[in-house]
Amino acid sequence: MGSQEDFIINNIENAIDDDHKGLVNGTNNINGENKEQWSVGKTPQNLSSSMVRKKSDPILVSNVRFQMLRNFLNNLQEVILGTKLAVLFPAIPLAIAADFYHFGRPWVFALSLLGLTPLAERVSFLTEQIAYFTGPTVGGLLNATCGNATEMIIALFALHENKIDVVKYSLLGSILSNLLLVLGTSLLCGGLANIKKEQRYDRKQADVNSLLLLLGLLCHMLPLLFRYASGVSNSYATSTLELSRASSIFMLIAYVAYIFFQLKTHRQVFESQEEDEEEEEKAVIGCWSAFGWLAGMTVIIALLSEYVVGTIEAASNSWGISVTFISIILLPIVGNAAEHAGSIIFALKNKLDISLGVSLGSASQISMFVVPLSVIVAWIMGIEMDLDFSLLETGSLAFTIIITAFTLQDGTSHYMKGVILFLCYIIIAACFFVDKTPMNDSNGSNLGNVLELSSNYYAGVLFA
Repeated sequence: MGSQEDFIINNIENAIDDDHKGLVNGTNNINGENKEQWSVGKTPQNLSSSMVRKKSDPILVSNVRFQMLRNFLNNLQEVILGTKLAVLFPAIPLAIAADFYHFGRPWVFALSLLGLTPLAERVSFLTEQIAYFTGPTVGGLLNATCGNATEMIIALFALHENKIDVVKYSLLGSILSNLLLVLGTSLLCGGLANIKKEQRYDRKQADVNSLLLLLGLLCHMLPLLFRYASGVSNSYATSTLELSRASSIFMLIAYVAYIFFQLKTHRQVFESQEEDEEEEEKAVIGCWSAFGWLAGMTVIIALLSEYVVGTIEAASNSWGISVTFISIILLPIVGNAAEHAGSIIFALKNKLDISLGVSLGSASQISMFVVPLSVIVAWIMGIEMDLDFSLLETGSLAFTIIITAFTLQDGTSHYMKGVILFLCYIIIAACFFVDKTPMNDSNGSNLGNVLELSSNYYAGVLFA
């Protein structure tokens, strides 16, 4: 009798244990699903931009009687007032008014730049909201496409006005800004704030992005080297253009492979290392509302980008600053200010993986996606844009990528690395500040004169 009771008790205990394990596993699955859903759209760029956002108070619109009006006011509150950069939104109507009433062109340029700053952060916010409804893959593709929407739109308008140098220099400036200014200030501030701690980060993500940047550098250097090797020849321009277009196609193929690598096969390498106790976030506006706001923001960005491209020469003449300096230094700093500030804040919190994801991810996206896409779009438009960024610009890019790769090779960080990167950016900025070479003459004429003088010199030595 006792053995039967023991047998029954053991069965009951085993059943309870199985139920408990099943409940725990189910809870873990739910948490995993929630974590998966939470991570939708949470790339380092999104997390960086989220640092300048603020939560809205739903009580302000809860007393509105009509449902449609209440939804519109709620969306307006989340999209327009849900950022700490909302104080810059008045610059948008001021820029439009300045252009309409024919104020000074430098004023239109300055106001347009200020207006682009909050719009770039809001595009990141809206793509994140859409990603909550579309899933991780589509959300990741949206972030990969719209992550540098401001640079892409400015490049398209500059191509439309046949200002190829503005396209090249603004995109080059974005790469330099991300690798030296953003990463440098992040490592500097993070190292000073955590001076008694050892700051570590995952090298895998940095290695992948460094390889992409080196591939992009090769595609930039080959047209320049080909131009030097060809000497003064009428056929080098056509050959360089064909080489650049072919290289751009392969760069886009490499970027597609990188996206597949990031979103599918090795997604865990690029996942943000956030703390488990973070609150689960949910969408605050509807999917179609986010699409509508995104379309509206894109139209406004296009309008301001047209103002920027159309008034950049006037601002250069008025301020006494070269267009090269404005394109390489000022445009990237103002356009990505929100993302840059978020990267520094995460570095202060000793979350270097996110800071590296912001700087290296943005630089890789511009180098391997936006630049070759601009070449292909120019090809379709019948504009001859190549990957030859001239000697000074390509040399600055090469040293920047090499210095960044050496800085990130050991997986640890301290403030001295940030000091070096930041000073490199200051030196490059000073170089372009004193460079007064006209942009149209920076690609071919000086090189031809140098080569011609060199050939005459060596001919004289040989036949002397």
